[in-house]
Amino acid sequence: MTERDLKLVVASSPHVHSPLSTQKIMGLVIAALLPAGAAGVHFMGWRALVVIAVCVAASVAAEYLWQRATGQRVTVSDLSAVVTGLLLAYNLPPSVPLWMAACGAVFAIIVVKQFFGGIGGNVMNPALAARAMMLISWPVAMTDWSLDGVSTATPLAAMKALSGAGASAAPGPSCSTADLLLGNVGGCIGETSAALLLLGGAFLVWQEVISWRIPVIYTLTAALLAALFRHGGGMMPLQEALTGGLLLGAIFMATDYTTSPMTARGQVVFAVGCGVLTALIRRFGGYPEGVSYSILIMNATVPLIDRVTKPRILGEVRR
Repeated sequence: MTERDLKLVVASSPHVHSPLSTQKIMGLVIAALLPAGAAGVHFMGWRALVVIAVCVAASVAAEYLWQRATGQRVTVSDLSAVVTGLLLAYNLPPSVPLWMAACGAVFAIIVVKQFFGGIGGNVMNPALAARAMMLISWPVAMTDWSLDGVSTATPLAAMKALSGAGASAAPGPSCSTADLLLGNVGGCIGETSAALLLLGGAFLVWQEVISWRIPVIYTLTAALLAALFRHGGGMMPLQEALTGGLLLGAIFMATDYTTSPMTARGQVVFAVGCGVLTALIRRFGGYPEGVSYSILIMNATVPLIDRVTKPRILGEVRR
């Protein structure tokens, strides 16, 4: 044994490293998102593919140009900008003007992500924040579900219209559970096929990229409250869980590392909060969908949740 072997080496954490890099994690997320996007293109046509391409290209270009202009290290190779572009596109209707889609992507990357220090520094999910901005700025275009000149309504929008007409006992929208699973319904590009979203979520859980807690608890909470609020009208709780952006948000956006709690207890609190807010907005709000705003509101509470639920240090005396 040499003198070198006897030395105590002191180094900063972390001491245990995961084989998953940021690029690998984002690559797995992209792979999990592709089937749902393919279903959206299949049912909605080439226009959906163009919207996806514009959002991804604008996101990558915005991150590259901003980092070059500010003298930062260019990090587009980590694929996080691609994921942001995909998620934004999946939250848009296929008929949205392309320049609006590009503006949303630039807002997501520069204002929501880069202004706060880049990946790991943003306080809200960039894609959802951009969607909220677009919905406020261009409400008509963001709620136009026309395809090839034919106007269609999403199941949630149809249910909200029936509720607003006072038809408390009226049947829900004419879409079967099979249609919701396959994706043969109106809606945003990436939220139509519930089966493929569930497949992507299972893949990410299997690869240990995300935990099951937030998606499962979020979805169950929203579905149980939908059953409580149903009062004989509207959709069944299972259909409520399969329609709209609930699965897309619960699996791919509420689980964002940066904007979700770090502890298991915190993730449970976060997921329940998202589910409660989603159900309340869907049932009592003026907007038929509540996933985006629910996740954004709960994103703002993550620092508090982390502070309250952080584990006690061994030997620490609680004040």
